[in-house]
Amino acid sequence: MDWGNVTAEDLIDALREVDWSSPPRPLSEFFSRFTIPRSYVKWNSRIKCNLYYYRTNYFILIVLILGLGFLRRPLAILAAILTALSIAFLNDSFASTFSEKVTRTVRQFSPHLAAKMRPPFTPVIRGRPSAKRVIYICGRPRWVFVFIFSSVSFILWYVSCGLMTVLWALAIALLATVLHASFRTPNLKARLNTFREEFRAVWRNYSEL
Repeated sequence: MDWGNVTAEDLIDALREVDWSSPPRPLSEFFSRFTIPRSYVKWNSRIKCNLYYYRTNYFILIVLILGLGFLRRPLAILAAILTALSIAFLNDSFASTFSEKVTRTVRQFSPHLAAKMRPPFTPVIRGRPSAKRVIYICGRPRWVFVFIFSSVSFILWYVSCGLMTVLWALAIALLATVLHASFRTPNLKARLNTFREEFRAVWRNYSEL
């Protein structure tokens, strides 16, 4: 993939649809080799490649920095967790996996309630869904959970009086992410992983025809 031609919108769509169930990359690889990009084009390509390849590591890094900023404020830590979940729900793979695990757990105690948590049936016409694919969490559209978690986290941020602290912690976390993605040299494994993800995307689109 030529990351220099990938737009920010394409990168966000890829991060939204990619499978997040894979574990983070090893720390020995995450902190192995750093070099200064020789030009803006190379920096632009490198930062997009690293953001995609080390997505799970960056997500954990941001959550850890937010958590360290609120060790003495339990409500703020809970707010950080809810904020992270609301962001994670925007990813299709995470939302579907979360919904399946919650439904499976509820089924052990109440099969009737678990049946109500199933997503609505989408009819298929000529091998294709009749409507645009919508992600459901526990039988409700994804945006419902994103709105609820975001609203509760905002209230907790306000109650804990940690809004300025979270802004500073978030700024530090984003700065650390950008610096690492800018100076971490993309390795061969990252490029091979990109090709594998491209093949899966093409095969998935082919299978839906």
